[in-house]
Amino acid sequence: MATDVQVALDRSSPVPLYHQVATAFETAIRDGSLPPGTRLDNEIELAKRFSLSRPTMRQALDQLVQAGLVVRRRGIGTQVVEPPVRRPLQLSSLYDDLIEQGSKPSTEILELAHVSADQDRAELLGIKEGTPLQYLRRVRSIDGTPLAIMENWVPTDVLELDQGQLRDHGLYDLMRGAGIDFRLAHQRMGATVADKQQAALLDVEPGAPLVQMERVARDSSGRAVDGGHHLYRADLYSFEMTLVK
Repeated sequence: MATDVQVALDRSSPVPLYHQVATAFETAIRDGSLPPGTRLDNEIELAKRFSLSRPTMRQALDQLVQAGLVVRRRGIGTQVVEPPVRRPLQLSSLYDDLIEQGSKPSTEILELAHVSADQDRAELLGIKEGTPLQYLRRVRSIDGTPLAIMENWVPTDVLELDQGQLRDHGLYDLMRGAGIDFRLAHQRMGATVADKQQAALLDVEPGAPLVQMERVARDSSGRAVDGGHHLYRADLYSFEMTLVK
């Protein structure tokens, strides 16, 4: 049970007490003081420790649940889970973003094959039907938890890929190492739900919400060098962006 979180409540502040408590717990979870798997005391004990009402403490825990930082399980109580990945919108690979955040990504290669561009791929990449492509399908995990199913189509004249490289490096890192000069990408995001096969790969229930992303990346000459279709667990993943006028 977790009992050592320090919460300095300012009862004169306009910030609600439940939010102050939730923020303190979120900080402890994100800095590793409360690692995944840690069980929290029940709301009665927590309310007593922080001299709060039970409804206020319940609101704080509800905020942590909604943020994807803890889960409530019958017979177990409230337990810390892996914080969700928040990925900035930029021209980078998931692998590199996870490394930068201090996580430990791993990759399972489901398929790596040479294919010919069908009509859909040809239109997506702006190439002729029949153009040789490399097709790769992977499951990316973070600290052992499945996070994403990633499909990519890369023209064979861009670079040749092998499974060993793809297990140990991000696709864009490999492409930059081969001299590819990324300049821009068109990206589309939406929502979908997991079918049975996707659910099994991502360790979720069929029908679970997923974030869907499609991207075409281009080099400085305007040539399409990658077409991607990725599915992410919505409970562990979100995109961040900054809007300016």
